[in-house]
Amino acid sequence: MTQDIQHIKHIVADPTPLGLFGLAMVTLVASSQKLGLTLGLSLVLPWAIFLGAFVQLIACFFDFKHNNTFGATAFGAYAFFWFGVALSWMIKLGLFGDVIASQADGKQLGFAFIGYLVFTLFMTIGAVETNKVLLAIFILIDLLFLGLIGDTFGWFHGAHTLAAYAELGIALLSFYGSGAILLNHHFGKSFLPIGKPLGIFK
Repeated sequence: MTQDIQHIKHIVADPTPLGLFGLAMVTLVASSQKLGLTLGLSLVLPWAIFLGAFVQLIACFFDFKHNNTFGATAFGAYAFFWFGVALSWMIKLGLFGDVIASQADGKQLGFAFIGYLVFTLFMTIGAVETNKVLLAIFILIDLLFLGLIGDTFGWFHGAHTLAAYAELGIALLSFYGSGAILLNHHFGKSFLPIGKPLGIFK
């Protein structure tokens, strides 16, 4: 008896525009606080949770369905970064009580930033073979984490400013990348340029 095996392929849309939009929104709002244009973290929290975390997590799930390991890993990792940052801010703001807030050591966040810098350096290498907009975004994320680490540990003057402007740059490039990829798919042609892969490793 012969059994017929059927392979069913689920066609899913590219979630990159949605994921980049989430990244753009959270970094725009967060950079406004770092640049001193806004004050406090209370109203950064919703954008960190819903745009930085949940939207990128949704993009992660659909990138896995899209068989895009690179995109899924990137969106998933940064989604959980924003979950972690949001929860850390809640602790710092005393949402879980004064005792846990009093035991918060900011340098522990610094070690988390180091871990994410290492991760982002690997992702930057991978981004060389995606497109130039994504490569530029990853380079700016490298600079963001470098600035966050320097600011947390007091390693060098201007670290906070570096982090602030790198984060603003991430927001602006992510808005462009989101819109460009969306319109390129929508019109079925290169409507807005995103730059070809450098072709160094492939």
